Amino acid sequence: MTSPGQTFHFISGLPRSGSTLLSALLLQNPRFHAGMTSPIGALFNGMVAQFSAGGEFGPVITHDQRRRLLRGLFDSYYAEQSTKSVVFDTNRQWSAKLPALLDLFPQAKVIACVRNVAWVMDSIERLYRANPYENTKLFADDSERNNVYSRVDTLALRNRLVGFPWAALKEAYYGEQAASLLVVDYDLLSQSPEKVLRLVYDFIGEPWFAHDFDNVVYDAPEFDEALGLKGLHEVRRKVQAAPRRTVLPPDLFEKYASLSFWQDEAASAANVIRIKHNT
Repeated sequence: MTSPGQTFHFISGLPRSGSTLLSALLLQNPRFHAGMTSPIGALFNGMVAQFSAGGEFGPVITHDQRRRLLRGLFDSYYAEQSTKSVVFDTNRQWSAKLPALLDLFPQAKVIACVRNVAWVMDSIERLYRANPYENTKLFADDSERNNVYSRVDTLALRNRLVGFPWAALKEAYYGEQAASLLVVDYDLLSQSPEKVLRLVYDFIGEPWFAHDFDNVVYDAPEFDEALGLKGLHEVRRKVQAAPRRTVLPPDLFEKYASLSFWQDEAASAANVIRIKHNT
C-alpha cells in the first residue's frame, strides 16, 4: 500500500505544453514520483459510470464506499512507489475533475501546463509532418487528416486532443476550486526552469531540491509508436528555449493564438506563472 504520509498532486493542462518536461524534472527529486499520463483517469471514469444512475451497482454502493473505492485506485496503482513521499499523477482530464479530486485529496494541488494554443497546434503539426508515412490515431479518417486546416480544426474539437483539455482547464480556471490550480506557461518553463520550479515547490509546500537542467532524461517511444506519433513524449536533454517560425498558415495561427484565457487575471482565483506574448 501507499505510505500513510504520502501526498498526491496532479499535473494537467494542454498537450505539447511542458507536462512531460515538468514530470522529467520532478523525477530528479528522489522524494518525488511523476510520469506521463497514467491509466488512473480512465479507471476513475469507469468506476464512476458503474456507481452512477443507470449503472448496475449504483443503488447498492454508498457515498462513502464510492470515495474509498476511488481513493483505492490511487493507493493500489502507486503501491510500488511507497518510498516516494510525493506523487504527481498526470492526466488532462483532472482539470475537469477538481470537485472529486479535492474531496478525495483536500490538500492536493493541480499544476496545469499551458502554451499559446497556436504553438500547441504548430508543435503537433510538426510531429505529424515528421511522420509522413503514418496516419496516426489522432485522426479518424481522411476528411480529418486531409490538410493542415482539417487537422488543426479536428484537434480543436471539444472531445479531441487539444479542444478537450483546453475546455477542461477553462472550467477549472474559472471554477470555485481555482485557488488549488497553478498554471505554468511552457515558454517561461523552458526559458527560466529554475525560477519556475522554485515557484512550483512553493506552491506545493515542499523544500527545494537542486535540479540538473542540463541533463533531463525522459522518453516513451512504445506509447508514441502505438499512437502513431513518434517523438510525442521525447524531452531534450538540456532545458532551453528553441525559437522557430511556425509551419501554420498565418490565418490559422492567428485564429488559435487568441485562445489564451489564462491571461485574464481579474476573473479567476487561480495562480498563474505567466509570460507576456507578443503574438
